[in-house]
Amino acid sequence: MTESVSQALQDRALIEEATKKSGLIWVRGTTGPARALWHLWHDGAACLIGDGAGEQPLADLGLADGGTATVTVRSKDKGGRLVAWQARVHELAPEGEAWRAAVEELKGKRLNAPDADTLTQRWARECRVLRLEPMGDEATQRPGRMPEESHAAPPLATTASTRRPAPAALPRLLRRGRKG
Repeated sequence: MTESVSQALQDRALIEEATKKSGLIWVRGTTGPARALWHLWHDGAACLIGDGAGEQPLADLGLADGGTATVTVRSKDKGGRLVAWQARVHELAPEGEAWRAAVEELKGKRLNAPDADTLTQRWARECRVLRLEPMGDEATQRPGRMPEESHAAPPLATTASTRRPAPAALPRLLRRGRKG
């Protein structure tokens, strides 16, 4: 076996194992910044659901059927970037065989769903189920082939603010509660 074939097999195994074990993947579509998304590795691809009420937003990422995306997976133990790979995006048709198989697996990972009994019906009506299939067997980034430059990005604009200073009387009020 040649060295390039061996490396391709190692990359493919790293992509699959790292993506299976990670609870979140960072996905960058054709528009917008990369976003952390929950997913499930199923049948050789990362499957995710979104764009419905109460589900993760996907629309602003530019993830279209037949398009591409970059997937970055973090290390489960250290939390740093472990592998990045190019994916082909496939939108699964609601109620199709592939859709049902993916949704059966995804609903088991969906935490705190307000409508657990009718979840799959709501997903069929309101959501998109996407498969992100690795394009080729090689990782664009992996240990030994990481970029030198920083990937730090400025935070996105938000209406959230930092905590205000505690009121000056708070320590006195807390001490008063400890009498006895």
